Amino acid sequence: MELNIMNLIFMVPALLFAVIIHELGHGIVAYRLGDPTPKLAGRLTFNPIPHIDPLGSIILPALMVLLKFPFIFGWAKPIPVNAWNFKKLGYRKGMAVTAFAGPGINFTAAVIFGILYQLLSTPQVLITLNETLGRGFIDSVLTPVLIFLKYSVSINIILAIFNLLPIPPLDGGRILMSLLPPHMEQKLEPLEQWGFFIVILLMIAGLFKYVILPPYLFFTSVLLGY
Repeated sequence: MELNIMNLIFMVPALLFAVIIHELGHGIVAYRLGDPTPKLAGRLTFNPIPHIDPLGSIILPALMVLLKFPFIFGWAKPIPVNAWNFKKLGYRKGMAVTAFAGPGINFTAAVIFGILYQLLSTPQVLITLNETLGRGFIDSVLTPVLIFLKYSVSINIILAIFNLLPIPPLDGGRILMSLLPPHMEQKLEPLEQWGFFIVILLMIAGLFKYVILPPYLFFTSVLLGY
């Protein structure tokens, strides 16, 4: 889909919603496992203000728009979690479940948005709405909704795939560390501070094209009915 001002009006809310529910997924699961930290930090809310990260929620998406990327990507401020407070599952299993909750809720949202997109864009629905509510309703209401749903599927899928990469401090890295024996986990912990630099280097080396893009295209084509 061509990236223009009209599309951006719906792309930005789709991105904000995706990154917020990603962090809420972590926070809600951690809270349900016994950790009060996310609630005490005031992060168990859909209010975007506590979740906005200046770099990941504003600067990076703006740069991607200026550089004419075909999509935008970003992240919210990480929700604080103290896995030692987990009363259920324990530290390691609880951390793995909490880490998976973010990408999991993004993928679930993508499936829901994809079903809605396919239902609302079927010829039968379009013909019925045109006959009952007129062409004006389709142009002014349904088309913007479909644009929002399409971007919501795209952004939630790419967030889920990217965050599942097994590189600390991404969610996939935290899951991997929780599943490894403790002595191997300790060896990987120092990598966490360099994780994003490693990701950037891998992206330059073709990580997006060869690792992220194929599953992204597969899931978006299935969910959007291409």
